[in-house]
Amino acid sequence: MATEARDLVFTHRFAPGSSSATLLLLHGTGGNEDELLPLGRELAPNAVLLAPRGRVLERGMPRFFRRLAEGVFDQKDLALRTDELAAFIAAAASQYHFDAVRVIAVGYSNGANIAASVLLRHPGVLAGAVLFHPMVPFEPSPVPSLAGTPVFISAGTADAMVPRPLTERLAELLRSSGGRVEVHWVNGGHELSRSEVDAARVWLAESQQIS
Repeated sequence: MATEARDLVFTHRFAPGSSSATLLLLHGTGGNEDELLPLGRELAPNAVLLAPRGRVLERGMPRFFRRLAEGVFDQKDLALRTDELAAFIAAAASQYHFDAVRVIAVGYSNGANIAASVLLRHPGVLAGAVLFHPMVPFEPSPVPSLAGTPVFISAGTADAMVPRPLTERLAELLRSSGGRVEVHWVNGGHELSRSEVDAARVWLAESQQIS
C-alpha cells in the first residue's frame, strides 16, 4: 500500500517493492502523486515506487516547473525545480532506505521534461529514464556526460504539442552526452498509448533488468 511522509519537500506517495530498483513517477500537467502509481506497477510490478506531486500550479493544475507559454519554459524556475527534485530523490532514499543509485525516472509530458532536465543537469542522479512525450527542456553548455545511461523515449508522430523535430533533438542531445537512447514512435498524438506502455515495460526488463 502506498504511504506518504510529510517531512520531505514534495507531497508524494511511496510504495515499497522487492526489487532493488526504484521508479520515480513524474506526472504530466494536472496530474498528482497518485496518477502514475498503476502505470508504475504495470511497468515493473516488483519495483519500489516514489511519486511526487509537482509543486508549481498553473491555473490550479500541478506542474513540476513554470512555463511562459506552450512549449516555452521558464528557465530560471526549471533550474530551481530540477535542483529541488534531485535533492528530494536523495532525501527520500535516505528516509525510505532504497538504493539511490538504482532510481529510474518514468515521466509523462511535463514529468518527462523535468526528468530530462535532471538527466542533463545532474548526471548520475538517475540510473535511467522512461520519457513519454518529452521535449528538450534546455540546451546544456557544456554537454554533460551520461556515460551510457539508458533512456527510452516514446512519442507520437501526430503530437501537436511536441512536434517530431523536438523529440529527435532531445534524442540527439542525450546521445551526444553518452546516453544509450531508444526511441519508440506511435501513430498518435500526445496521449499515452498501450503500445508505448508495452514497449517501455520490455525495455525496462531488458535494459535495467527489473520486472
